[in-house]
Amino acid sequence: MKTYIALLRGINVSGHKIIKMDLLRKVLSELDFENIRTYIQSGNIIFESKSTDIPKLEKQIADTIFTHFGFVVPIIMITPEELKTVIEKNPYSKENLDDATQPYVSFLSEIPKTEHLQVFKTIDFKDDQFVNIDKTLYLWYANAAGNSKLSNAIIESKLQLRSTARNWKTVLKLYELATAK
Repeated sequence: MKTYIALLRGINVSGHKIIKMDLLRKVLSELDFENIRTYIQSGNIIFESKSTDIPKLEKQIADTIFTHFGFVVPIIMITPEELKTVIEKNPYSKENLDDATQPYVSFLSEIPKTEHLQVFKTIDFKDDQFVNIDKTLYLWYANAAGNSKLSNAIIESKLQLRSTARNWKTVLKLYELATAK
């Protein structure tokens, strides 16, 4: 069995696309998954599967959510190994990260195309910063993430891919949960 982390985008935000995690675990148990766990209400699912076909697993989860809840939810799957690499490559690791929510990590569906990334780099995000490494954007907000122009919508629009972000505490907790024996 292989462990996966499914990151759902845009659920339980401002009263939209509401999914209770206990019900989500129940409907996902219809799939050939084992040891299904969720972390907080923002759509973080840790599970085990015999399958190694990540696009198929993403589709199964998306289809199951659509069938049971009636809306489309973009999903990005990562493995604990990939998450470990994200943690190790954090360009802000020298910052004081004790109990920090920053940096935020935007998980991308693919490595951004060079031409899209070049356009993205020309956008004035004021004092907000980002660093792209592979399929990840590390985001550092000068103020609150909710007040930034450096949003998931602009990331997806300009980089022309799917994205979902998690704060640093969530990234670390997901790794802890996914690697716990």
